[in-house]
Amino acid sequence: MTPTAIFMRVYVAVIALLTIGGLAYIFISPPESMRVDRYGVPYFTPPVINPETGKPVSVDALVRNFKGQ
Repeated sequence: MTPTAIFMRVYVAVIALLTIGGLAYIFISPPESMRVDRYGVPYFTPPVINPETGKPVSVDALVRNFKGQ
């Protein structure tokens, strides 16, 4: 095997390990911005604009409205 082939195999193995490690870290302990409340809405979701009034409405209020609460 040539030194170039060995280098490429080591390079691919390191990249694969870093990718798998990064994904495992995100799934095991997700960042605060990815956590959700009991309705499934992420904590840091920006408000949406009501097309009738033009005023911002929180996504949490929309979810509660559509769930009938």
